Amino acid sequence: MLYTNLNHIETADQHAKILAENENVMVCCGRMGPMCIPVYGVMEELEGSYQHVKFFDMEFDNPEAHVIRSLPEVRGFMGIPFVIYYKNGKVVKATSSIQSREQVTSILDAQFGKPKNA
Repeated sequence: MLYTNLNHIETADQHAKILAENENVMVCCGRMGPMCIPVYGVMEELEGSYQHVKFFDMEFDNPEAHVIRSLPEVRGFMGIPFVIYYKNGKVVKATSSIQSREQVTSILDAQFGKPKNA
């Protein structure tokens, strides 16, 4: 279990349901390690501003995380977390390793649009 304030994805079925029911989804698949924790923190900070995006985490070592670990977009990634941005159920961006707030917001803005209150 990841100890974050984000909503957790625990199964592949839950992952599929979330993608089917939400237009814009960001999933951070990682561990409670030094490269992942800052990304969870950024997501927690942005969740209130980006109301048109659903934010989730998924434990990298969970066997169910194969739905993220086996994506063609992550082939060749060397570090975690794997951060996947989905639009209408399709991967529109995938990144790995630690990311700053600026890096995350630039992807969110480019892929999903800026928050309405920005």
